[in-house]
Amino acid sequence: MTTFHGVDLPDLSGTTAVVTGANSGIGRSVSQALAAAGARVVLAVRSIERGHTAAHGIGGDTEVRELDLANLDSVRTFAADWDGPIDLLINNAGVSGPSLTRTTDGFESKFGINHLGHFALTNLLLPDITGRVVTVSSQAERLARLDFADLNWAQRPYQASRAYNDSKFANLLFTAELHRRLTAAGSGVRAHAAHPGLVATDIYQHDGPRRPIDLMWSVVLGLLAQDADHGALPVLYAAVADIPGNSFTGPRHLAHMRGAPQLIDRSEPAQDPELARRLWNVSEQLTGVGFPLPSGTGTR
Repeated sequence: MTTFHGVDLPDLSGTTAVVTGANSGIGRSVSQALAAAGARVVLAVRSIERGHTAAHGIGGDTEVRELDLANLDSVRTFAADWDGPIDLLINNAGVSGPSLTRTTDGFESKFGINHLGHFALTNLLLPDITGRVVTVSSQAERLARLDFADLNWAQRPYQASRAYNDSKFANLLFTAELHRRLTAAGSGVRAHAAHPGLVATDIYQHDGPRRPIDLMWSVVLGLLAQDADHGALPVLYAAVADIPGNSFTGPRHLAHMRGAPQLIDRSEPAQDPELARRLWNVSEQLTGVGFPLPSGTGTR
């Protein structure tokens, strides 16, 4: 049993975990904890060079594979090259930022990477997943208002914070519908979501001139934020704890911004099954990737 800042990890020898965005921040901390518990950890990263640097510091049984969630061809290549069971898929990678940018496939980047990239990756890998899918969301989902008429921000004036909130809301809806589909398929795989709390990571660092809101965030982060190791706790808890499917985990203190992990609530809209189904159907259309398991069967 390995204790990682209050989370007891079982012996994970013989298991395989895939962690997206594993070269820095929460993803690196999660990877390090899993590797210390004996897991083989695959760092799925956009930069192979940065991935190898991270793997060297993590130690243990680690492997680096290229994955660019902003490019669906890269997602498909990663999945096509995969061989063997996956005990844990940790959908951690995420982007923020003040400006409108787009993925290779033309999606608004926060929605395209944080949600659609992970949606496609999970479904493509699902026949090989045997344990859990943990997707990193955020309590920012409470401020979301998905606009299905303009998910790609083609007509609306761009609002960076709302785009981020919407992507985190989409992560929760995705988790809920994934859990429903897995259950209907008779699969033993569980889907969970995790809120890391307020964490000082690179996601808040942006290029370009410093705006007043950036300076404000620097003060807030300096006073209240926890480090990436503590931000990893809810993710690790979702990965190994004996909790019901479709659980949402987060820190227990300071309005779920800091502290040891526990189960937390999500907004009422994030519990809407019809909204989750609608987003799933749209995501299938946008990515060209669907749920691979027929009803009444489990994973192989």
